[in-house]
Amino acid sequence: MKETGTERILITGAHGFIGRNVGCWLQEKIGAEILEFVRGDSVVDLERLVLQADKIVHLAGENRPSDAEAFNTGNIQLTRTLCNVVANSGLKIPLVFVSSSQAGLSNPYGQSKLAAEDLVRKFADKTKLPVTILRLPGIFGKWSRPNYNSVVATFCFNIARGYEVEIHDKDASIELAYIDDLNHDIIVALSNETPGLSLGSLSKTYEITVGELAEQIHAFKRSRQTLVSQRVGTGLIRALYSTYVSFLPTEKFTYSLPKHGDERGIFVEMLKTPDCGQFSFFTLRSGLTRGSHYHHSKTEKFLVVNGIARMRYRHLISQEIFEITVSGDNPEVVDTIPGWVHDIKNIGDSELIVMLWANEIFDHESPDTISQQV
Repeated sequence: MKETGTERILITGAHGFIGRNVGCWLQEKIGAEILEFVRGDSVVDLERLVLQADKIVHLAGENRPSDAEAFNTGNIQLTRTLCNVVANSGLKIPLVFVSSSQAGLSNPYGQSKLAAEDLVRKFADKTKLPVTILRLPGIFGKWSRPNYNSVVATFCFNIARGYEVEIHDKDASIELAYIDDLNHDIIVALSNETPGLSLGSLSKTYEITVGELAEQIHAFKRSRQTLVSQRVGTGLIRALYSTYVSFLPTEKFTYSLPKHGDERGIFVEMLKTPDCGQFSFFTLRSGLTRGSHYHHSKTEKFLVVNGIARMRYRHLISQEIFEITVSGDNPEVVDTIPGWVHDIKNIGDSELIVMLWANEIFDHESPDTISQQV
């Protein structure tokens, strides 16, 4: 029995790339119960599911069948059947139909999507139910299918495994949309209450050439060797990076870092950024000292995560002395200041472990690090 306040949303094509992602989001974001119509299900199955549904997201279709007739059965006839089932049920079920930006192009796929759109338009005119058509460009993201119909998935899969990628025209421009943005847009479309047909729009799309796309994904792979991260925090690069990582085989979930050590302990660089410095950590044995230098411009942040440390400073001009004790028991960030000589000593009995951020990547040719005792 349906729970009070819980929407049942029927997704056709629920086991496809988009269907799996949309289903997860609808469950997480609005607490929906997902009804699944999948490949191999019958018209009887569809009729049973429609009678249980509050809303429908129609994703099912064919885009690369071995037989061109499948465009008719999978895109046109299935859409006609769905519209007829909803109309005959007499239920007021809003519909979101996910079409393609290729609709209307002179290829069998585009023609079949346009024909399906026409059926949906007639359904909306007849029933006056809220109906939204979303035309999609190339969609990419986790769980997409490589070597099928997504160039992003294909490049990510192959490059992550060291395979060659085939590029016919590196200057060809492609329009893309990220799956998480589409998930959001579908939720918005499902809230549409306007009777009749609405043409939905995507909140975010991106333009990139095939050559730029391949180079960007290669750069993600190289970053494990250089330790220099791409700008993966926003926009297209964020979305592409997430997709690339989702295609890593399990044996590549980890990678080793260079480790530098001496009698004091070890120093490991973890991550470098193009313009926001680098992250490292070091260890220090009891009673020993690191540092004993100053910087003109470089700044750092130290965070002791284990042990007890004394940090000392001396101003280069005034000779003022300052010191502070920090402990892993009380997380506290300590800055190094330009123009102050500084060092750090392990004054505890256990090994000192310190996280370190520097505002710039260390330049071996021109290091802003001048040795001097505090």
